Amino acid sequence: MEKNKTISFMRSLCMGQIEEDVLVPYPKIADSEKDTLKGVFASMESWLKEKDPEFRKWDRAGEIPKEFLDEMKQFGLFSLVIPEEFGGLGLGSKAYSRFIQELSRYDGSVAITAGAHSSIGMRGLLLFGTDEQKKEYYAKLASGEMIAAFCLTEPGAGSDAASIRTKAAQDGEDWILNGEKLWITNGGMADFFTVFAKTETKEGHVTAFIVTRDMQGVSIGPHEDKMGLRASSTTTVAFDNVRVPKKNVMGEVGKGFKVAMRILNSGRTGLGGGCIGTMKHLIALSAKQAKGRVQFGTPISEFGLIKQKLGHMIVECYVTESLVNMVAGLVDEGYEDYSVEAAISKVFATECLWRSADEALQIAGGNGYMRELPYERTLRDCRVNRIFEGTNDILRLYIALTAMNDVGKQLKDLSSSLEGIFNDPIKGFGILSEYAKKHISLATGRGNKQTFSKFHATIREQAEIFEDGVRDLAAAADRILRKHGKNIIGKQFATKRLADIMIDLFALACTLSRVNQSILDKGVQACAKEIEILNVFSGQVRRRTKSNFGKIDNNDDELIKSLADHAFENEKYVWDNI
Repeated sequence: MEKNKTISFMRSLCMGQIEEDVLVPYPKIADSEKDTLKGVFASMESWLKEKDPEFRKWDRAGEIPKEFLDEMKQFGLFSLVIPEEFGGLGLGSKAYSRFIQELSRYDGSVAITAGAHSSIGMRGLLLFGTDEQKKEYYAKLASGEMIAAFCLTEPGAGSDAASIRTKAAQDGEDWILNGEKLWITNGGMADFFTVFAKTETKEGHVTAFIVTRDMQGVSIGPHEDKMGLRASSTTTVAFDNVRVPKKNVMGEVGKGFKVAMRILNSGRTGLGGGCIGTMKHLIALSAKQAKGRVQFGTPISEFGLIKQKLGHMIVECYVTESLVNMVAGLVDEGYEDYSVEAAISKVFATECLWRSADEALQIAGGNGYMRELPYERTLRDCRVNRIFEGTNDILRLYIALTAMNDVGKQLKDLSSSLEGIFNDPIKGFGILSEYAKKHISLATGRGNKQTFSKFHATIREQAEIFEDGVRDLAAAADRILRKHGKNIIGKQFATKRLADIMIDLFALACTLSRVNQSILDKGVQACAKEIEILNVFSGQVRRRTKSNFGKIDNNDDELIKSLADHAFENEKYVWDNI
């Protein structure tokens, strides 16, 4: 039976409805793409394995040399998602994510340079480009003759993209573009920019444009001196009366929010893949480090607390991989709405990587703090992942508010008090609120399914933990809305708790699906360690979900806010012992 591609697993879940057909069977990379990837990875290893001293040198200098950038072009690192007929590899989302995963094992700056090009820089061309635009730019982008950058963020408009000030005014058939973009990855080397600007078709509407470096009035700022990913290029990009032809409009005029969100959602599996690759690299480094380091006459790999650290790193890596690959599968299968799932994958993957990087450095001890080893560079490089492409704090609000808007539509006794809360942009949420208010609609007329029916009996207990969590989720969404009504927008502690429940449950659902598929493919005995991972993670989810649910009514939220207000008022910590 053909799947209904209009369904969102997570938005259905918030109504207590488990759409298991969305997740089962677990997605796999096609054999033809596997063969391609294996050949490319073997070549990549021989090329990059011995370059770690160079990567460290480039990190200190804050620049990827032109000679290595040329090597990246020759290797095809800018051709990954471009169709084969235009000189690209034509990788789907699952294979692309796996490629970025492999690249991230070597160096974060190299991975982000290639990833920003394909994940966001030219992704709009892939999703919204006209045949004419693709014919004009695809081949140049595939060869690296043109490197792409995504220009959304501005001074004063980070997550609040609705307040961007860059403007495009019509002049005959053309558009005149003025403004400045901030913190643009690949800005210093890019020739192809996906730029978002307010247009005068209607107040507040935004349009996406293709802008090239050779257009008069385009200027690039100096290289930013960053904490991490230092060798990657990050600059400002300014537009001074840049004349952009009509044919360079990307998507529809005034529909730029839709373009931006589709780009970010579709490209999240690249960032997720990068997180997985780095986690795998850290696990390998930590295992070797712990076996080789002797304390008190014993390798520290024998110590329980070291085993605990590595064990948790393995669990989080496996779960992240399960989650990111599932989202990539939704993209490849043509699902129309996976925005919540994609946001969850970004939050979960980036936070798991941060914990893994911290624990890996801890296992390495004093050696990990030294620059000769890769731990400190990895820690610096991965910190920005929780900030760019939508800060995790804002994404949590988007995840939860999407769910509550769906639930609110079903709570007839609250319909009047909730009416209109999404009619105006949520102050500070910008592009996320704009997208949410236009695209939130719950499929109706479907019977509730409260249990999984397609999972192997061996993992029935873990599936029941998920099902219990679904009931808690539906109750939590209902309780929060009944408690706060139209004031929910300002109740960020409550929405964060709901988002964290949703994040945990989707991660568990993806892991269940993956382990179930492994059991079907290999048998229970061969999957013993994967089942152990599922046991650990399902227990973690159960405890965290119960805790978040319990804190809806019994919490210290007001006390915490009061202390923060006290610090804001005094602009300091006021207590001292002298």
